[in-house]
Amino acid sequence: MKVDVLVIGAGAAGLMCAIVAGQRGRSVLVVDHANKVGKKILMSGGGRCNFTNTGVTPAAYLSANPHFAKSALARYTPWDFIALVEKHRIAYHEKELGQLFCDESSKLIVRMLLDECAQAGVRIETSCGVKRVRKTDEGFNVVTAHGEVHAQSLVVATGGLSIPSMGASGFGYELARQFGHAVLPTRAGLVPLTLSGKHQERYQDLSGVALPLTETRVGKHSFRAGMLFTHRGLSGPSILQISSYWQAGDDLRIDLHPERDLAAWLQEQRVARPAAELKNVLGDVLPRRLAQRLCELWFESRPMRQYREAELKSIGEQLHDWPIVASGTEGYRTAEVTLGGVDTDGISSSTMQSKLVNGLYFIGEVVDVTGWLGGYNFQWAWASGHAAGEVA
Repeated sequence: MKVDVLVIGAGAAGLMCAIVAGQRGRSVLVVDHANKVGKKILMSGGGRCNFTNTGVTPAAYLSANPHFAKSALARYTPWDFIALVEKHRIAYHEKELGQLFCDESSKLIVRMLLDECAQAGVRIETSCGVKRVRKTDEGFNVVTAHGEVHAQSLVVATGGLSIPSMGASGFGYELARQFGHAVLPTRAGLVPLTLSGKHQERYQDLSGVALPLTETRVGKHSFRAGMLFTHRGLSGPSILQISSYWQAGDDLRIDLHPERDLAAWLQEQRVARPAAELKNVLGDVLPRRLAQRLCELWFESRPMRQYREAELKSIGEQLHDWPIVASGTEGYRTAEVTLGGVDTDGISSSTMQSKLVNGLYFIGEVVDVTGWLGGYNFQWAWASGHAAGEVA
């Protein structure tokens, strides 16, 4: 088969690229080794797909080159994708912090993309792995499970290593290296943190206890969102967010109640409820099981009148700067994204084309661009896919 554009990977970035290239009159084939398209789209947002975020800014992305994502993000914005969603009459809502979700199902986003592909004449083949890729004078010779394909342009939209149970692999990185591209070290991002030894034992039986709002901090980075204790450690939005910045040995601090000055509040409670025990007082602002555990291990629980002002001040300050010694992460098995990837130094920021091999493009998660939790990674997929689709 001969095509103008061959896209490897039928995820968010690959489908967007195929649509835009097809709309330009290019003959486009998309292949994917999975048995259906858009698996990560389908599972995202609890099945409702957090398809973008209205607060997208380049500062919300991690990359060895923080400027790389600016061009593509500026040229295809959340409002452009929202217009596409509205064109297909898909009902959506803002959950919080600019996060947009489908009212009904993420299947509607996949259906929208497939309908757009059909209208643009894009051909899609699933259960079609790629066995070999070779550069030719005319473009690329690609041997797939369904036969040989000759393509002028080759777009690598193979994703990262996150959630291998859904077919994630390092194929895109291997392809990049084959053509001389550097691949920066990868690690799991937006992932729960694990505790071990005495640190795990202290919190293990708190599994399921949730705090509606915490502030997690690593170095100069901080995020305010909910937190959850698990059997193996910590999860919830604030932990997933900070996990992309945390590395083994980093000092992790958590403000357990960022909306209230607990030192001042405890002084007030000493006056208002002198006979109440500290664990019961703390249980009014923290989950009761957590308040009890903190008092068992760190703060001796006594009637409030028995505490000196300095003691209550110290307790309040500690609760706003609680140290957690994490041992690692849950890894790619549950990670939402992969940090690192194809080095952006070898890619054009405006077209996503390789600077080393004419006609070769890298888009989406395979590239060293990783967004925050909350629709940012989908917006990078749409934007980078659109950028490549305009020129491939």
